[in-house]
Amino acid sequence: MEEQQRRALRRGRARLVAALRVEPLWDPLEQRGLFTRPMLEELRSAGSRGEQARQLIIDLETRGMQAFPAFLSILRDTGQGDLAEMLIQECESRPVLPQLPDLRPVELEWEEKQCKRCGVFLANSNMEGVAAGIPLTWARVQEVRIFIILDYEMKADPCGRCLILNNVNFSRDSGLSTREGSDIDCEKLERRFKALRFTILTRRDLKAQEMVLELQKLSRWDHSALDCCIVVILSHGCQTSHIQFPGGVYGTDGKPIPIEKIVNYFNGSNCPSLRGKPKLFFIQACGGEQRDQGFVVDCDSPEDEDPGGSLESDATPFQVPSGNVDEPDAIASLPTPSDILVSYSTFPGFVSWREKSSGSWYVEMLDSVLEQYAHSEDLLNMLLRVANAVSAKGRYKQIPGCFNFLRKKFFFAC
Repeated sequence: MEEQQRRALRRGRARLVAALRVEPLWDPLEQRGLFTRPMLEELRSAGSRGEQARQLIIDLETRGMQAFPAFLSILRDTGQGDLAEMLIQECESRPVLPQLPDLRPVELEWEEKQCKRCGVFLANSNMEGVAAGIPLTWARVQEVRIFIILDYEMKADPCGRCLILNNVNFSRDSGLSTREGSDIDCEKLERRFKALRFTILTRRDLKAQEMVLELQKLSRWDHSALDCCIVVILSHGCQTSHIQFPGGVYGTDGKPIPIEKIVNYFNGSNCPSLRGKPKLFFIQACGGEQRDQGFVVDCDSPEDEDPGGSLESDATPFQVPSGNVDEPDAIASLPTPSDILVSYSTFPGFVSWREKSSGSWYVEMLDSVLEQYAHSEDLLNMLLRVANAVSAKGRYKQIPGCFNFLRKKFFFAC
């Protein structure tokens, strides 16, 4: 979408929020290919009509070059031509330049650099800062300060390796059920992270020790030429004793591996070639056996009232360990993890829901949000979207969360 079109949407947002009738828009928005059905369902769950309208206008800015004219056409087709004309007028109006006090041009040699995320111009002179969008010859604007939040460098191609451990079938002795629908999760994430320029490594149905060996192998590889590393684990889970990161995941033999043990294979001490680089962990597994009934709210559809026979959890009972079972790389004397983010599908102690036919709630929403926003938003903001979307599903409730030790903003290289 062109800048004047974005500006028109922002200037007209107040009127659109006040007057836009959103219900007639859903089907045309999907038919024109501006939004997928899961995206529209997320928009409809935003709250009141005004909140839905506000979120729709915000999201519309990211939908490509044809989004603005298509949206104008939809407005006319649904009897809201006055709003379409208002947006056209806003689009044609010229922006007003900011008023700056007593500025004088100066002769300086500049090495211009532009932050691709925020559009701010930087220069290598000793001036305090230059306001966004102002030509660099408007120098020494002492009243303006530019604060830049750094983001991780993602220039390598591929960006990094992504290991997916997908446990579906468990041994009879383990007492753990088959995780139907997990292959759907795995396929979604393989496709998504490949599109985000990661080399995909998938392993299926591994015992606990085999999982450990795969994780250790990945941590010992040379990542010097790469910018990131991702680990995805799809399995049954449980509560475990921990110092840093809660929870554990099961191998197909029913033996648990603490999440903190997995994470610490990749910390600065154990994986030198990933020092200073983001290490992302996505865990689709239960954190315990509690089932969250949530607050009493009106259901959006009859299907939400009863999870149905195809809904399963990845929970297993929590067994208090006997004796001193702390893993050597999980003790308090280790360096504090940095550049690490662990995203959990559910709150510690609670179950994580999975549909046999469509996969887990968490992976479904994670895939949808990455598809829609990975080109424009940082990871933490997208995980908030995932948490909001998952929390709105079903009679039993679920809320994803994360332990964040990143030092900078993380943007996928799209």
